[in-house]
Amino acid sequence: MASDDELMQQALAAADSARLLTAPNPWVGAALETAAGSFHLGATETPGGAHAEIVALRSAGPAARGSTLATTLEPCSHVGRTGACVDAIIEAGVSRVIVGVVDPDPHVDGAGLDRLRTAGIDVVVGVRADEVADQLAPYLHHRRTGRPYVVVKIASSADGRTAAPDATSKWITGVEARTDTHRIRAESQAILVGAGTVRSDDPELTTRLVDGPSPRRIVLGSAPPDAKVHPCLEWRGEIGELLDQLGEEGVLQLMIEGGPNTIAQFHAEGLVDRYVVYVAPAIFGGEDAKPMFSGAGAPTMDTLSRGRFVSVRSVGGDLRLDIVLD
Repeated sequence: MASDDELMQQALAAADSARLLTAPNPWVGAALETAAGSFHLGATETPGGAHAEIVALRSAGPAARGSTLATTLEPCSHVGRTGACVDAIIEAGVSRVIVGVVDPDPHVDGAGLDRLRTAGIDVVVGVRADEVADQLAPYLHHRRTGRPYVVVKIASSADGRTAAPDATSKWITGVEARTDTHRIRAESQAILVGAGTVRSDDPELTTRLVDGPSPRRIVLGSAPPDAKVHPCLEWRGEIGELLDQLGEEGVLQLMIEGGPNTIAQFHAEGLVDRYVVYVAPAIFGGEDAKPMFSGAGAPTMDTLSRGRFVSVRSVGGDLRLDIVLD
């Protein structure tokens, strides 16, 4: 029999396959091991389709009786566009359920676990919880705050510069990093840049390099009528109000690809949840090249923004650094 960790690892892999399909629903994975030792995987389908647990149960059929089911997120206990997963789990005769993290959605938030335990099912919570929480970070953040998870993408040289003194910036990183950036775009329901970036670079902000949905486009300020970013939302209000509106509209993740002014504004207001920094093995070698942020930064070491690296990996010839601030 597979260990709890091994079964949850299968569920994590299944969830990853659904990452681009499910928003505004969470991308959940499930892995079921029958009493006879066969395995059945499930991943959340597109909105209105079956949840991951149901997909795995359907695959197992009658063999689900007496099985162990691992799911990355607490099974739902309410009826929405689909039936409650806990009812299907109980009816299928599953003996044991392994859960990665509790669902903070007020419709669930422990109620699913209580239903399973009341039905006499052995429930274990917190298996590979850190990995699951990182995989589901945008969804969990949205359900806890009502706002999208804000991811800032930066491409820089090894000495922390993003553009030459003449403002040219294409391309600091290689094609693999640019393709990876398009993957983040596909994972995001909205993408934002400043009006200055639109005027200087005229970006499309689409997912041309990967097979995935393009996000809604947002410009802080006004975009020229002939800019490639159209159709877009041109926003002139408070950033916090924008995040509230996007959250109400079901945007789970907002990607920021703006210049140093836009990034500095989000950072200064404490609105960045994750930085994805692509570092190229290139050096400008002077202070006249453009920095990652504009304006004044932390005045002392005591006020420095600190966090943790949640991932450091090679992307082609560049490095990708994922940083979550405390």
